[in-house]
Amino acid sequence: MFLIMSSDLFHPFLAGLVLAAVLAAIMSTLSSQLIVCSSAVIEDLYKLFTKRSLTKRQEVIAGRLGVLVVSLVALALAINDDNPAVLALVAFAWAGFGASFGPTIILSLFWKRLTSQGALWGMVSGAVVAFIWGQTPTLSGFLYEIVPGFVANLVVAVVVSLLTAPPAAEVQAEFEEAVAASKA
Repeated sequence: MFLIMSSDLFHPFLAGLVLAAVLAAIMSTLSSQLIVCSSAVIEDLYKLFTKRSLTKRQEVIAGRLGVLVVSLVALALAINDDNPAVLALVAFAWAGFGASFGPTIILSLFWKRLTSQGALWGMVSGAVVAFIWGQTPTLSGFLYEIVPGFVANLVVAVVVSLLTAPPAAEVQAEFEEAVAASKA
């Protein structure tokens, strides 16, 4: 939508700059993801199964082959236009991450009473609710699973934090210090 609006509302030169900026961001992210995937394949999988180290030259060659393989797999998935599975999977993963970590991060930044148990059980409940909601066709067609997962995380984190012992005095003092520093 952003790209269409910029093409419709801006002068063609400005719209071209916006489109170039978006393309640059996409390419930057893509190259980073390729390098991370390649590194994970070499560092984690190869060394896990072979139990031997590589020379620097072999690591470079293996890394380049890893980039090639990951690129070809991504290309094969992208060419399959009839199956929106990749986009659906990304949306589902985003909902899980958002429902698991979003409220916990917000509470940890703005509420000094959040306990480790509250954070833990909030994250678990957010992930479970988002997963179940996303796997239930009736519910997922009604509302995106991040919303009920987010709410579940928030409610459980607050309730568990209020039912458990408050954080240690040192933790609360550190929270107050951070709040004071952010206002300075």
